Amino acid sequence: MAREGVSKLDRELYDKVAIVTGGARGIGAAAAEALAAAGASVVITDVLDEEGERLAAHLRDGGCRASYEHLDVSDEANWARVVDKTVAELGGLHILVNNAGIGTMPDVETETREGWDRLIAINQTGVWLGMKAAAPRLRAAGGGSIVNVSSIFGAVGGFGGSIAYHASKGAVRLMTKNAALRYAKEGIRVNSIHPGFIDTPMIEQVKGTPAEEAILASTPMGRLGTPKEIGGVIAFLASDAASYMTGSEVYVDGGWTAQ
Repeated sequence: MAREGVSKLDRELYDKVAIVTGGARGIGAAAAEALAAAGASVVITDVLDEEGERLAAHLRDGGCRASYEHLDVSDEANWARVVDKTVAELGGLHILVNNAGIGTMPDVETETREGWDRLIAINQTGVWLGMKAAAPRLRAAGGGSIVNVSSIFGAVGGFGGSIAYHASKGAVRLMTKNAALRYAKEGIRVNSIHPGFIDTPMIEQVKGTPAEEAILASTPMGRLGTPKEIGGVIAFLASDAASYMTGSEVYVDGGWTAQ
């Protein structure tokens, strides 16, 4: 699992194996890049196969150990396949980043049952299935780290829309704390990260609109965050530098929730 040219400064996750969901682009891609830069072997998963394969190839070209697997996070059998293959080929599993997610805009009255069920299946059930599949493997490795990507909207009501998204991210926040207590004595740390408004494909739908103006006006730092700024914090939570952190919720939001 070694990669050439790894210096003492970037060996923090050397010989660790990580799975990143929703890793083909945006925050997931930045997390995969940060983990790989810290020495980890990274399995990028997504349903965006072309983009995922391209990122894995890019990381390999840079001397990192990276591969891509198709994964529908709402499918338990898919999870079993990816985790089993990761362990068989790379020798173990130490890090899981539950990042895969979608966003929708409907509010309480305009959301549909179909839309609700789809979003919850990916954003909420997918996180549970990931932890369920990974935990035995992390235990077998002697411990590890799970980082669940929630949102500022997992803790506050936002603008009154996106009811399913808020529900799912709030659930991720509390599932993280529940799992952290479940595994605290087994060396498995579980933390959540809560990004604010980040410049990813998910926010493209509001670019150049009054909604974007409102977002920037309500963010104390007055700008969107970058995926790299989130990826670095994920890598920190995955590392031993965060060894006394579990059940924590880390906000990376330009000051949004400080208001």
